[in-house]
Amino acid sequence: MENNIGLILSKRAELSGSTEAYVDSKSGLRLTFSELDARCNQVANMLVSKGVLKGDRVAIMMMNSAEFFEAYFAIAKIGGVVVPLNWRLVADELEFIIKDSGSTVLLFGDEFTELAADLHGRGDKTDIECWLHSDGIDGGTSGFSDKYESLRHSSSRVEPEITAVDDDLLYIMYTSGTTGLPKGVVHTHSTTLWALITFMATADVHAGDKYLAALPMFHVGSLTPITLNVYNGTTSVVMREFDPVRAWELFQEEGITTALLVPAMLNFMIQVEGLEKYDYSSVRWIQSGASPLPVSLIQQYDDLEIDIHQIYGLTETCGPACLITGKDAIAKIGSTGRGFFHTDIRIVTEDGSDAAPDEQGEVWVRGRHIMKEYWNRPEATSETITQDGWLRTGDVATVDEDGYVYIQDRIKDMIISGGENVYPAEIENVILTHPEVSEVAVIGQPSEKWGESPHAIVVRKGESLTASDVLDHCNGKLARFKLPVGATFVDVIPRNANGKVLKRLLRDQFPGPATR
Repeated sequence: MENNIGLILSKRAELSGSTEAYVDSKSGLRLTFSELDARCNQVANMLVSKGVLKGDRVAIMMMNSAEFFEAYFAIAKIGGVVVPLNWRLVADELEFIIKDSGSTVLLFGDEFTELAADLHGRGDKTDIECWLHSDGIDGGTSGFSDKYESLRHSSSRVEPEITAVDDDLLYIMYTSGTTGLPKGVVHTHSTTLWALITFMATADVHAGDKYLAALPMFHVGSLTPITLNVYNGTTSVVMREFDPVRAWELFQEEGITTALLVPAMLNFMIQVEGLEKYDYSSVRWIQSGASPLPVSLIQQYDDLEIDIHQIYGLTETCGPACLITGKDAIAKIGSTGRGFFHTDIRIVTEDGSDAAPDEQGEVWVRGRHIMKEYWNRPEATSETITQDGWLRTGDVATVDEDGYVYIQDRIKDMIISGGENVYPAEIENVILTHPEVSEVAVIGQPSEKWGESPHAIVVRKGESLTASDVLDHCNGKLARFKLPVGATFVDVIPRNANGKVLKRLLRDQFPGPATR
């Protein structure tokens, strides 16, 4: 069997054809691996008929759905390159990603018809030539697009020609950039397969598991697990949108055994009233990622006899870096665990040496699941990946005598809000366009609801500018999860001798908490 990620669905259909692969928690759609593979082949042949060739970029702007699921594997089979779009972004941000990636095909769901129409109306500001509209029921179209469902139904179920293997590109997933411009993280069929092998060797995954897929599929924290589910023969129970009450119901209705959720989701779930009425005895563990999980929350789930496994990972690592079980998390308070199998972890000081126990340094990660590159960003790639294959994460951490890693801070000042990565530079660039703003620095403040929320520290030109003016100025220019929730005015923003803003000092001066 060739190393093509699409082919793992074909093989799983051959081995476990009658096993349920996909369950839609809202519509009730249930597909076996054989049925999913057949639909996948239809989509693959549809895209070939539309002229998609090996290496062509195909953007997907869909909610969690069977259509997203099957399109991902279909594009992989024919050697296309998936570009998952974060539908929380505004049109200007999506335009940049689509243009930067060179995507020529856009698959979009019914919820995003208006957004797709906006992008379509921008003409050659994108390179999209083929617009495919999925409405789930094969109804009308947007007026400028073809019907995804009808084209799929009329296409052959025969396995398409497999053209991409090993180091050929599989997807480009964009992350926010420290300069304000998103960077496309490139993963191949090989790096993705090694991420699956790494998870299989480290995490407690079983054939026959039922996995709650609640994170959006445009995230690596969802895309890698659903790929792993196919590889492992696990049923993906998919939530189109996360709902904490519905999550508990699904634990009971579907016999969920595993899940990956961000801390904000776990916090919302634990606040649901009447937990005693749900049967969640099937749940073996829940992984938590994106940001550190408070020990108190781990303890609350431990009281429910639900084991929380904290995961530290990045888009650049295709997900895995470090993992810690619930019991160890309580014993090693504040730790994100030790490196995954097939994964090397170093904590590196400024002089390039390995940090001593409890000495701060930057987290470096190495493994065959590390990204190939940043798309069309050779300088950024060389700054991030060393010549001997180490990925410089930009995270500051310590390590104890037992090899447990403790994340301390983020060199790149990234804010993690509700599981989404937010870089201050993006917000700062928008605020600086206000005519009454002289300087600005954005920091993260602790938020009980979201983990962190952006807060703007502003030097204004006159006294008339208000905090509301600053916040209102950002509306429509940034995705909602990037919007600052507060603003504070100062006379001077502290900087070092080189002119770099001293954000650590600002975080000490304005510790929060955030207003929401």
